[in-house]
Amino acid sequence: MSIRHWPEGERPREKLLARGSTALSDAELLAVLLGSGVPGKDAIALGRELLLRAGSLDALLGRPDQDIRAIGLGPAKRARIAAALELARRSLAEELSERPALGNPRESGDYLSAPAPPSL
Repeated sequence: MSIRHWPEGERPREKLLARGSTALSDAELLAVLLGSGVPGKDAIALGRELLLRAGSLDALLGRPDQDIRAIGLGPAKRARIAAALELARRSLAEELSERPALGNPRESGDYLSAPAPPSL
């Protein structure tokens, strides 16, 4: 059954808008990014397949653009995923470059024990 036929509260995009991005699984976040599935596979199943093929979300994030593959995944969807992954990489690089280097063990300990920043 297509996601558009699911109850509204279970659809990834609507769930994200109602409860925030932290309420979604990795596959659901990928589904929102993909926008739609492929014949015989909804967007969440496609997201799960991408994660399974990569082995983990971290492995998917580290893949070169040309290695993002799944059955039925065309160039437009691969480009969307590659763009999102590159934005994530750039954001992390920017964040890391703006932080001062940790100069001693105490600073390292303080950094590691600091509370996590709030999510968007």
